[in-house]
Amino acid sequence: MVDSATPDGSRPEATSAGRRRGMRLGEGVRLSQAILDCANRQVGKLDFLREVSAILLDFFACDAIEVRLSDRELHYRLRASRRVRQATQFERVQWTVGQDARVIPVFQNGSDLERVCRYVADRRGDRAGPFFTENGSFWTGDTWQPLQSAPRGDEEGGAGRLCVGGHYRSLIVTRFVVDEQTIGLLQVMNERPNSFCLEEVEFCEELAQAFGLVLGGRRARAELRERVKELTCLYGIARVAEQADLPLKEMLQRVVELLPPAWFHPEIAAARIVLDDHSHVTTGYRSSKFRQSSDIVVGQRKRGVVEVVYLEEKPDFVVGVFLPEEEKLIDAVAREVGLIVEQREADEEKSRLQQQLIHADRLATIGQLAAGVAHELNEPLGSILGFAQLTQKCPGLPDQAAKDIEKIATASLYAREIIKKLMVFARQVPPKIVQVDLNQAVEEGLYFLEARCAKASVEVVRVLDPDLPEITADPAQIKQVLVNLVVNAVQAMPDGGTLTVRTRADDPEVLLAVEDTGAGMSQEIREKIFLPFFTTKDVHEGTGLGLAVVHGIVAAHGGSIHVESQPGRGACFEIRLPVHQSEDSQQATEGEPHA
Repeated sequence: MVDSATPDGSRPEATSAGRRRGMRLGEGVRLSQAILDCANRQVGKLDFLREVSAILLDFFACDAIEVRLSDRELHYRLRASRRVRQATQFERVQWTVGQDARVIPVFQNGSDLERVCRYVADRRGDRAGPFFTENGSFWTGDTWQPLQSAPRGDEEGGAGRLCVGGHYRSLIVTRFVVDEQTIGLLQVMNERPNSFCLEEVEFCEELAQAFGLVLGGRRARAELRERVKELTCLYGIARVAEQADLPLKEMLQRVVELLPPAWFHPEIAAARIVLDDHSHVTTGYRSSKFRQSSDIVVGQRKRGVVEVVYLEEKPDFVVGVFLPEEEKLIDAVAREVGLIVEQREADEEKSRLQQQLIHADRLATIGQLAAGVAHELNEPLGSILGFAQLTQKCPGLPDQAAKDIEKIATASLYAREIIKKLMVFARQVPPKIVQVDLNQAVEEGLYFLEARCAKASVEVVRVLDPDLPEITADPAQIKQVLVNLVVNAVQAMPDGGTLTVRTRADDPEVLLAVEDTGAGMSQEIREKIFLPFFTTKDVHEGTGLGLAVVHGIVAAHGGSIHVESQPGRGACFEIRLPVHQSEDSQQATEGEPHA
């Protein structure tokens, strides 16, 4: 039991102050309406609690109000006072955790006030006595007077008398309930003793119950609002991903613009998506200590990051800076971006393979045509060249006739070289597969070309790896690759320049690079240089078969060729050949001639 008497021996509800307060209970409807209006304005939680605290201060004509609340895993209290210079004080705190892992809005300082708060939160007060109501709320007209004893089962205090004490003599403590769970406490305090009547305590209980419903409704609406924002974000990303004709850069920019509105504080949020060192940001983005990120993974490889930042701090009631649901959302966004990139790259690879298939089919057709033309022309050209050479041996030829016959022989030899290239392109020349020293093949090829380079004012620079392993290849075809690339480079430097030939071991391959300082090529031209008969040179300077032959030889040896070039910055042809030729490529090289 607790002592029911106040210091003057009267019951608290019988005081004259209590009777005067009872006359004001008719204003309860107005009070409830004011709280509902405040809740419906959808202001922030802190502003909402401040406004409600001010309303309660006026209604109860009290000196101070304290609200203790638990919001998810964050706990806080707000105290509003009439006389304190800072009228409203807010702080995040740690509450007591019970044996059942339940959070109780009580401090662990062992004070009698906190024990009383514990009784109210657990509904363990002696409801048969005058200080605890039927609903478990506590009230007293004089906190300086001791209570008779603690309730049964009080493991903290045991038997004995409680004295709340403190600056405020009159005190009401009641609880907020949501879904039958205590989520907080409301304390109404006054410096004067015997300031509250029983009707006010009961109304305070009703108010706390209604306030708990309001808090629960606000929480539910806020969670619904956040879920709608998250789903809107994900739906927007799905809509962007459907636009297959949209460039990837523009797609990522549209995705990043969808992120800030999906976060709890969109007015101070900014976002960034980084993919392969390319950034896509929203307006006003800058680095911040309030940062949340998730990796973009494509094909089990990290390719970038999705990042959301708050540009300033907000004193809102959440776990940390970001909501737990926002952690899940940013992970979902990162996964979606990864899938978008993966799908886009798969589509591009499919398109590239289709183009390669079309190109291979075109090459096969041209190869068959070239083989047929070469065979048809080879015999008559041989006859023309043979008869021209025989005619040159006839004595007494007029000078003009001798010159004309020389032109016929020269033209025939030029035509025969073209036919040889056609036959190599059509793979009608049987290869000779041996172990080849690439450095030696380079030296032998350059031996016949250095005079031409010097005549064209082109300086030849060799950067050859002395530890280069031998490769399995046709030495004549490897030399032809070098010759074609060098001739191409010299023609690209009509005013002279530098030609650099490099070799390097790069296990399990060797590298052959031919680099010039010539005019360079645009991307459009680079995409066509390996097409047969494609050329940017004058008719008398080339046939458009040189690089097509290079591509065919490299592919036949199981290698690859890569070109880097920009207009005005020269070009670099990088060829990679396997040290040991694969069985498939060796069979293709040594097998029956085919287009």
